[in-house]
Amino acid sequence: MLPSLYYLVPVLGGYAATSYYLLKNPHILHRRKRLPFYCRHISHRGGAGERIENTIAAFDNAVANHTDLLEMDLHLTKDGHVVVSHDGSLLRQTGHDVNICDVNYEDLPQYKETLEVTFLPGHMSSGNDRQIPQLEEVFQRYPEMPINIEIKTDCDELIKKVSDLVNKYQRTERTIWASTSNPVMKKCRKENPDMPFMFTPRRGIILLLLYYTGLLPFVPIPESVVEIYMPSIINRTYFPHNQLMRNRFLVRLQDKIMMRKGLFRHLQARGIQVYLWVLNQESDFQRAFKCGATGVMTDYPSQLHRFLQQYEGEQRARGPEPQEPAEEEEQQHRY
Repeated sequence: MLPSLYYLVPVLGGYAATSYYLLKNPHILHRRKRLPFYCRHISHRGGAGERIENTIAAFDNAVANHTDLLEMDLHLTKDGHVVVSHDGSLLRQTGHDVNICDVNYEDLPQYKETLEVTFLPGHMSSGNDRQIPQLEEVFQRYPEMPINIEIKTDCDELIKKVSDLVNKYQRTERTIWASTSNPVMKKCRKENPDMPFMFTPRRGIILLLLYYTGLLPFVPIPESVVEIYMPSIINRTYFPHNQLMRNRFLVRLQDKIMMRKGLFRHLQARGIQVYLWVLNQESDFQRAFKCGATGVMTDYPSQLHRFLQQYEGEQRARGPEPQEPAEEEEQQHRY
């Protein structure tokens, strides 16, 4: 046993030292991704706390508050229109118990006059615009705005039509594939492999395993964006339906495992942006950026805009802190 340790200890020590060095210097093994956008301010469903979610009015409000990225969800109507809506069933949003896939576009009901904010229960949003928009209308209205589109159903026709619209409006590099389903994401990538895409939850678990085993610096990553929830918002502003996810011990454990500044810095050094969702309180904005997140996804675009003005102003007043080369480049790109 003892002789084998003479070999094992140096090997493990060498592995750990090499892994740590490459974690800090990923450019040695990996070419850095270069997205044409860098997002600090992301508007969830267009800013569902200030206007009716996923409406043109919400997107207009987000853009007016200097958002860097619009996040939205897509479904397909019975007559083949790609529409922007979070739910496939319209009961919560409109009060009508129908599915989008069973209704022609012209027959879609309007949103309710007020909607509860999903990630801040008890708070309501309202607005005059209650129309469910088409994705094409969004692309026409915001030709240069980066957009994160989540495919909500496993529907080949939906994926194909979304890809066709992205190509039609020449926004391949500014539109992110998003899905919580691995099979759906594979179909999206096959349909349009040139679009950047996010980690699915399953891929996110693999990412954490690679990080904690020291393998991450050696492994290529095809994704361009990490979008994860910040566990500390659970039981405060986010109440998952799964009771297990609301267990306080598991929440604290997730927070310890996921909110790793070293991981976020490594990803950013490889050109992979990290967005934390859905944060609706200033203290959560503060913590997200302190943890090293690239950007914050919020239901309150004006609140996040005000925070960033103050936060970035304070950073400039303190003077530049020592940064990794990748971080310096991103700051130059932003300003």
